[in-house]
Amino acid sequence: MHKNSKNENSDVQKYSNKFIRVILILLGTISVLLGLIGIVLPLLPTTPFLLLGAAIYAKSSDKFYSWLIENRLFGSYIKNYREGKGIPLKVKISAISFLWITILITAIFFIPIPAVKILLIIIATAVTFHIVKIP
Repeated sequence: MHKNSKNENSDVQKYSNKFIRVILILLGTISVLLGLIGIVLPLLPTTPFLLLGAAIYAKSSDKFYSWLIENRLFGSYIKNYREGKGIPLKVKISAISFLWITILITAIFFIPIPAVKILLIIIATAVTFHIVKIP
């Protein structure tokens, strides 16, 4: 089921079945797309989806894995996580600011139900604490 193919960055075994590799590449691509959406949509996390995409690509395609790791838009998220660097302060400030601006605009102008407004504030608070806790 697996063939032992060394990746430049790890000792990950690749699937030898072409159908499984194609399915994994599709799943990896969906994960990367969700990560891309997460860059602009504050409630959708970016890094976990990019890490999932990288893990899936590592099992299926050196070409896609290398593209993701070396990508100028996505690569830094994965490299910083793998090296234990976390999130730069400038990115944290931008993410938290964008999160609160969009949540408050949504809660004030678009959501008429008080319970949903409160839920949005609770979610934004939890996401803020999570971002702050990341090194």
